Amino acid sequence: MESTEHDGEFTEWMRRRSEPDFGAVVAHPFTEALFEGAVPHERMRGYLVQDYQFVDLFLALLGAGMARADRHASRLRIAGGVAVLTGVEDDYFRRAFDALEVPERERNAPERDEATVAFRELLADTAERGGYADVLTVLTVAEWSYLEWAGRAPERLPQDFVQAEWITLHNGPDFADWVRWLRGELDRVAGELDERERARCLRLFQLATRYERDFFDAHWG
Repeated sequence: MESTEHDGEFTEWMRRRSEPDFGAVVAHPFTEALFEGAVPHERMRGYLVQDYQFVDLFLALLGAGMARADRHASRLRIAGGVAVLTGVEDDYFRRAFDALEVPERERNAPERDEATVAFRELLADTAERGGYADVLTVLTVAEWSYLEWAGRAPERLPQDFVQAEWITLHNGPDFADWVRWLRGELDRVAGELDERERARCLRLFQLATRYERDFFDAHWG
């Protein structure tokens, strides 16, 4: 694996080596339609039902990050991410599912898409077996890619709150600050990694990015 010494931040280095998938997530036809409020009802419904299947495992991943962090301040920052996921974001899902008339069983135990299954396996495996840098890597892909696509949204948002709030959940200043912290934390931790560990992070970054792209593809066709 080539040295990252002169390539800038570790996270930026991994992003460059995850193209064209990362760019495809950021400028996906699904999100372009979302900006216009043009995602068909059934597609938005299916997308959110499948996305909700990541919430529990994402909480487990955040918990693993808290357990494996090397300092108290980092644990506190990750705890803030847990609060957002179980508060503002969970409230959004509840209201969106009500508006989209999603029955309880479909919210909690739907038939999962192939892309959902693959990404869930990655989240579960990283939470169970990954080190702190591995956990940060997967979290960074998930959050950074969403900040990047949502950051491209025009000022005028869709009238439909389901589509509009999915954008604003991921482009507000608090979310941007969270992503900056994740990137900075991973860049900091990377300074203590050997080449084998950095290579593993890169593989995880690329795999998570590919799964993000597959997930969007699955709901746009």
